[in-house]
Amino acid sequence: MAATRWRDGWGDTSALSMSPMKPPRFSSWRLAEATPIAGSCVLAAALALFLVPALVRATDPATSSRASPSEGGCSIFPASNPLNQDVSQAPVDPNSASYIASIGPTAHLHPDFGSDPRYGMPYAVVGAGQPKVRILFTEFGAQSDHGGYPIPPNAPLEGAGEAVDRHVLVLQQGSCKLYELYRARRSGGGWRAGAGAIFNLHSNALRHPGWTSADAAGLPIFPLIVRYPEVRAGQIDHALRVTVDASQRGYIRPATHFASGSSNRSDPPMGLRLRLKASFSLSGFHGQALVVLTALKRYGLIVADNGSPWNISGAPDPHWNNQDLAQLNRVPGSAFEAVRTGAIHRGG
Repeated sequence: MAATRWRDGWGDTSALSMSPMKPPRFSSWRLAEATPIAGSCVLAAALALFLVPALVRATDPATSSRASPSEGGCSIFPASNPLNQDVSQAPVDPNSASYIASIGPTAHLHPDFGSDPRYGMPYAVVGAGQPKVRILFTEFGAQSDHGGYPIPPNAPLEGAGEAVDRHVLVLQQGSCKLYELYRARRSGGGWRAGAGAIFNLHSNALRHPGWTSADAAGLPIFPLIVRYPEVRAGQIDHALRVTVDASQRGYIRPATHFASGSSNRSDPPMGLRLRLKASFSLSGFHGQALVVLTALKRYGLIVADNGSPWNISGAPDPHWNNQDLAQLNRVPGSAFEAVRTGAIHRGG
């Protein structure tokens, strides 16, 4: 069944064909650079952290004493960032039952990643000296962050270049900035892309209200994907990205962009946080799947795009045990509840 993906908060749509079960997709890798230089490119105008008071409590002792996730020598946002916040004690959203009914209570979790290098959200870690190249934005230039992006010519593309969204995710060491592209294609010595976003991983700043990113909700992608090294270490310390097949015209911060024209208030907004219920028993689960499910009780899922319901995103890695991850398919949507993390914003 095809789905329509909205990318513009003012009504323009981009219809993308999305199958209920996406075909296999690709693998993460790293580029080493020896010469450190200061990172350039500034984050597009952002909002102050106080815009997400329901989640961000930087002075909370439990938050300040906990280390944030990391990769390539960079912390993946401060521990106080909303994406890294423990929501195990957050109140249940009054509209939770309606949201779960919309997403699908009898549909099941699906790991949208695995050992197949064509399956998942690949990413690259590059050194501080990686040359920056020009990006030509073809769809959402007004909402994109302009300037050079340190994306190598052989950067991995989502779906090995065959996926519809063709995301490119690059983390630069030294500057600790994240560069993400949507619908990317190599073009001469640079790249063409539908949209692009730059995130300073040292900051909790948000994007402009109403702005998209490389993801429909205006969120970063890389900090929300499951990565093998953190699962191997036995703990995931952040929320995970999830897609739904229908969403409403609204978003909850830290999301900054809605992805639908629907006025149906029973459909989930972008940025909605979904928590695996404390009452759902994990006694029958083990290994890699158990690490993921434990994180879903503490940090939950965050609605980031339209697509197949309950698909959670991760980076491909040859070390994934696909049979182990298949345990996630046993978890029904009814095992989740929506939690209240802030107001729904319906304008730009």
